[in-house]
Amino acid sequence: MQKVERPKTLKENALESLREAITSNLLKPGDRLVERTLCESMGVSRTIVRECIRHLESERLVVGVPNSGFVVASISNAEVKEIYEIRTLLECSAVKACSLKATPAVIKTLYALHDDIAQHLQNNDVKTGLKMTKDFYELIFKTAEKHVSWDLVEQLNSRISRLRALTLSSTGRKTSGPKDLFDIVKAMEEKDAEKAGEICTRHLQEAYDIAMQTEQGAA
Repeated sequence: MQKVERPKTLKENALESLREAITSNLLKPGDRLVERTLCESMGVSRTIVRECIRHLESERLVVGVPNSGFVVASISNAEVKEIYEIRTLLECSAVKACSLKATPAVIKTLYALHDDIAQHLQNNDVKTGLKMTKDFYELIFKTAEKHVSWDLVEQLNSRISRLRALTLSSTGRKTSGPKDLFDIVKAMEEKDAEKAGEICTRHLQEAYDIAMQTEQGAA
């Protein structure tokens, strides 16, 4: 039986909209979150706006400033470094394990996701590209049976999406990033776990280098 998705609540839509504005860099580090402005722009009550801000504070996307309310949080050099270290450890382990467990159906789905990611990024639809990138990695982790690892990645996903959006603004990353994903799937198809892991490591190292060169990577 096909699962019927329930409509999203006003709060869920508002939270998604505000999170996307931050992760896509529409709202930049240090930007103040003005409740009245957010209420008007999203068409929701001040109570809902406050609940959304508190939720995003738990995701470390916003931070409270004494006598100034809440602002979009910065990501320090140390945090960027640690996030990429964690990603490299977890993602490369999942990629290697997935290489040994992936069925032809999984490989076919990963190729299809890659094609969609590449197309959306070339069309400058970063929002959809990021969502499908999350789907791509989720399939890898679930196929690898790295469920605890995926839970940890999920906790970082808001900040990971924010860093991905930053790196995609770099010249050529919208092409080189998807190419790396294709090469990872190709290595998986060949059951070459070590090669898949090496490509994943290189992919993340390049992303880290780009992130550290951006203003938002500055301490």
